[in-house]
Amino acid sequence: MTQLPWRRERREHYPGMPAWSLSTSRAALEEFHVSRQEEITQQWAWGGSDGSGVRVCVLDTGVEGAHPRVGGLERSLVVSRDEDDRLTVTDCDPVDPAGHGTACAGIIRSLAPQVLLSSVRVLTDGKAGTGAALLAGLGWAIDQGYDLINLSLSTTRSEFQPALHELADRAYFRRCLMVASAHNMPVLSFPWTFSSVISVASHDQADPMTYYYNPNPPAEFYGRGVRVPVAWPGGREIHSTGNSFAAPHITGICALILSKHPWMTPFQLKSVLYLAANNVTSLNGGTHVRT
Repeated sequence: MTQLPWRRERREHYPGMPAWSLSTSRAALEEFHVSRQEEITQQWAWGGSDGSGVRVCVLDTGVEGAHPRVGGLERSLVVSRDEDDRLTVTDCDPVDPAGHGTACAGIIRSLAPQVLLSSVRVLTDGKAGTGAALLAGLGWAIDQGYDLINLSLSTTRSEFQPALHELADRAYFRRCLMVASAHNMPVLSFPWTFSSVISVASHDQADPMTYYYNPNPPAEFYGRGVRVPVAWPGGREIHSTGNSFAAPHITGICALILSKHPWMTPFQLKSVLYLAANNVTSLNGGTHVRT
């Protein structure tokens, strides 16, 4: 079997069985290439990986595909309204009117150089956007089967919480993992506070591969997010600070892990990310160090 189970059609329901169940007396268990996780090290998790075969979608302000630190895009799209005032996701030029999305994409590319990057523009100037546009872009990305979706954005508007929560769960069960940055202010916002996503805040170390597990969620992990050198429109580079730039560091590391272990489900990937964190104790009593 070569096709991933979560990409295949769901099996028919067996009469006399509860919904979602499997009758092992009438059908053999499906083959599944289990990724054994006996002792996780960073070398086991992503050693030798370059992100090949992993598709990543950046929902943001757009991405300047020609930027040297981005290295091209698989697709560039935008959420806009058609002539009937309906929100649609359509192809567009690989440009970024704000810079925020380019910065995030450049970070991902720097860690996982062979990923297939796509951009969906849901924000216009790095701050402004509608909840409806976010929902439309996110729903489209999930349906397209991306392995990872980077969301360096959030909304404080509670009316969008139920729909975002539903999309986050849909993504989780389709093995499309969302990596979301925490808000830069101590306020409640979404979707980073959902348990079905990987939520990221910042640390101030300079090594892009250093990250930490946070035992006091809702932000589960800390990635590099202070004075980060990032790509900027016009082929430029600037230094910027924010949880927005911590999230793509974790997205890049997740891409490396998935490239090496493509059969991992979201809960496996999150477990490996936890076990390989720089502050998590290993079985021999020490802590992980980068190798």
